[in-house]
Amino acid sequence: METKQQQHVAIIGSGSGAFACAIKAAEGGAKVTIIEGAEVIGGCCVNVGCVPSKILIRAAQLAQQQRSNPFTGLENHPPHLNRALLAQQQTARVEELRTAKYQNILESNPALKLIKGYATFKDANTLTINNNDGLEQELHADKILISTGSTPTIPPIEGLANTPYWTSTEAIFAECLPKHLVIIGSSVVALEIAQACRRLGSEVTVIARHTLLYREDPLLGEKLAERFEKEGIHVLKHTEANRVLHDGELFQIETNMGSLSSDQLLISTGRHANTAKLNLATVGVKTNQNGEIIVNNRMETNVAGIYAAGDCSSMPQFVYVAAAAGSRAGINMTGGNAKLDLSTMPAVIFTDPQVATVGLSEAQAKAQGIETDYRVLDMENVPRALANFETDGFIKLVVEKATGRLIGAQILAHEGGEIIQSVALAIRNRMTVSEIADQLFPYLTMVEGLKLCAQTFTKDVKELSCCAG
Repeated sequence: METKQQQHVAIIGSGSGAFACAIKAAEGGAKVTIIEGAEVIGGCCVNVGCVPSKILIRAAQLAQQQRSNPFTGLENHPPHLNRALLAQQQTARVEELRTAKYQNILESNPALKLIKGYATFKDANTLTINNNDGLEQELHADKILISTGSTPTIPPIEGLANTPYWTSTEAIFAECLPKHLVIIGSSVVALEIAQACRRLGSEVTVIARHTLLYREDPLLGEKLAERFEKEGIHVLKHTEANRVLHDGELFQIETNMGSLSSDQLLISTGRHANTAKLNLATVGVKTNQNGEIIVNNRMETNVAGIYAAGDCSSMPQFVYVAAAAGSRAGINMTGGNAKLDLSTMPAVIFTDPQVATVGLSEAQAKAQGIETDYRVLDMENVPRALANFETDGFIKLVVEKATGRLIGAQILAHEGGEIIQSVALAIRNRMTVSEIADQLFPYLTMVEGLKLCAQTFTKDVKELSCCAG
């Protein structure tokens, strides 16, 4: 009797999307080869992204609370900070998680194999792998996942390339704090690092080509900018750098609104897909104008048997999207039919207060021809925020006007990231604001703000008692 040959899956990259795919493909009976050219496995999130940045942000928050807390009975004092020790702690936790979540999985799963080297396509089922010693080998696979991640995009500003500017990696792991950090960029990473560095003791200036978070609901960027200014972060809106010089000690940044100098410059203007060196044209894999590989909701490219997941694909650049995409790719490679639904994808920016969104904004709903209604509840109306003496921010709920069904939320609030998943579940279950208003929410919690905001569609919450039902 003929034995069915075991399917072989090759994965280019070793981040969260790659490992999620590898685990699922192995569960589906495949043998899996992971190909990674970098010195360490694990990709961006664990090594230079989510994990070390959140450690930095949390440390900065505690430093700020020592410096300035809202309670009259607690004395403020300058924090005593050793940035080098903090960087060592970040690195130690990164190594710990990389070992637990990547290396140990690789070593304990006999279906997984790692090859160190850089892969390019020879044809739709064959990869050429070059390692650092100049050796070359070919690898044949039945199915291939591209999960090569992304790299910081450096804008073509005159003189910039010849200066010792930072990307997010250098900023996150720096062992010395700059006296004055200028940041070119106004989105997620730029704003998280801006606030962290300010709270750790640097003067910080943000150069925003438009406004903060200009792709989001305008109220989010407007209110976050107000909070930044309160903390002493200078936000230069509608400002564009056109020339950068470095004299060996200081940066000189020339903009359309004048020039400024600093001892450090961070470039945080987005990331682009790592796809240029894969030789995708040879096999005809289609990419968009940003080099991102175009995939459908099954993570399939236009070429049969080739899949993509993570930041190198046309999916949103979030690690949990990458993992979900990789998992579905692994299922589909081994005979399944898994699809990724992003209609209720929550997103969080870890500033303080946090920015959290899910579903549609007013503008997005209008673009889809949906007539909307909305309410904005300032956090000063949320009892827990009052008890915490942290009332910055708001909750905005967007509904389909004809039905009252919740279709989106934009939140700026302390612990906003802990609130947003409840909204995602409500949208997923097609709840109306009336149904949300009728739910029991624990008192005192920040998430109770959802109930209060839902109630504002029919009543004035200022006239309700403390835990109004």
